[in-house]
Amino acid sequence: MRVLCCLVLVWFGAAAQGLELRLPENAALMREVVTEVGHLDLPTGPTIEGWLPAEPREGHVTEQAWRIEAAQLTTLQILAPLRAQLVADGWEVLLDCATEACGGFDFRRAVAVLPPPEMFVNLGDFRWLSAVKGEEAVGLMVSRSDAAGFVQVSRVGPAQAGGTVGAPAAPSLQGTVPVAQGEFGARLEAEGRVVLTDLAFETGSAQLAAGRFASLEALAAYLAANPGRRVALVGHTDSVGSLEANIALSKRRAGSVLERLVADHGAQRGQLAAEGMGYLAPLATNLTPEGREANRRVEVILLSTE
Repeated sequence: MRVLCCLVLVWFGAAAQGLELRLPENAALMREVVTEVGHLDLPTGPTIEGWLPAEPREGHVTEQAWRIEAAQLTTLQILAPLRAQLVADGWEVLLDCATEACGGFDFRRAVAVLPPPEMFVNLGDFRWLSAVKGEEAVGLMVSRSDAAGFVQVSRVGPAQAGGTVGAPAAPSLQGTVPVAQGEFGARLEAEGRVVLTDLAFETGSAQLAAGRFASLEALAAYLAANPGRRVALVGHTDSVGSLEANIALSKRRAGSVLERLVADHGAQRGQLAAEGMGYLAPLATNLTPEGREANRRVEVILLSTE
């Protein structure tokens, strides 16, 4: 494809062995999250009965979400040149899979992905690549919507003196789930709301998928440490379907989250309420797949304190 002829540099650090990737010139950096001392679980195989084989890595973590304005590119056409660059630079590929070969929905749910609309993952069309080189590790998630391609680059390695060069940092998405439990509570009290972006529901269902969700662990810890606080779990949907059906679905999903908090995390039912807003409070446009995915969410709202 001609669009791949002109390239932009993506750098992670200034060390000699630092990761360098070249993306199409029309790739735009949508979001960047840098954690000086962080943790990354690098997938080493497809999910097996809901379990994801992964190699834990700790160090300087950089996560970037890129959008490529190229409707004609497939996920393979986006990933192939990135994979070739890594191999040519001496990186060892640990996992290279596509959609169902990765484990489909279970794999997508288990892998940490930046939230939409900055990063969009089509459950029917995505690819993943894990690679290592010395003390560094990188994971690439590639997917696409009808209008654009999306690439998330997650890198972990030794502390670096340099930063990302080649594109301006994108603004953070207000209200997304903080990583640390202390940060979760601080965000909730300062802003009054937090979007639980790591939640996943079974397809076409209000049932919360099985597995561990960091946001629920953080919320349960916050409530246990603050027994006088009350919160509402509020479900939201995209605009597909009637308002009545969407309000009912969003409330059932919020209720599913409430029950998981009580059953698995010991949260006190009296501190929780579940409500549904349907499509009445969107975060993004409902005219694009990315926007509709961003709008399908559950938020936690701080109600009161005693």
